[in-house]
Amino acid sequence: MKSCTVIIQNNEGLHARPATFFIQKANSYKSTLWIAKDPEKARLALEGKLESGIIDTFVDGEGVRKINAKSLLGVLSLGIAKGDVVTLIADGADEDEALAGLTALIDDGCKA
Repeated sequence: MKSCTVIIQNNEGLHARPATFFIQKANSYKSTLWIAKDPEKARLALEGKLESGIIDTFVDGEGVRKINAKSLLGVLSLGIAKGDVVTLIADGADEDEALAGLTALIDDGCKA
């Protein structure tokens, strides 16, 4: 299992159309994928104390919801907006590829 932290730069966040592109990309991988929105990491990012990047482990904390990243309704339910910090978690044979692909998609503004 691996995870990475990404700061959402897209003006629309992960709503409607961008979320659809994200889900389509997530479903192209065999790994189990989760996405979590962490309010504490968002605060650190705003203070310039957190950068995007791969981390070794993900620990659930208070106020953190982990959602199936292949579920459109699940991702939309997080209400991910510009500036939010999300953690992507992947577990499976193509976990490295999945994290790299989803991170690149988010960094590119979730465009098709």
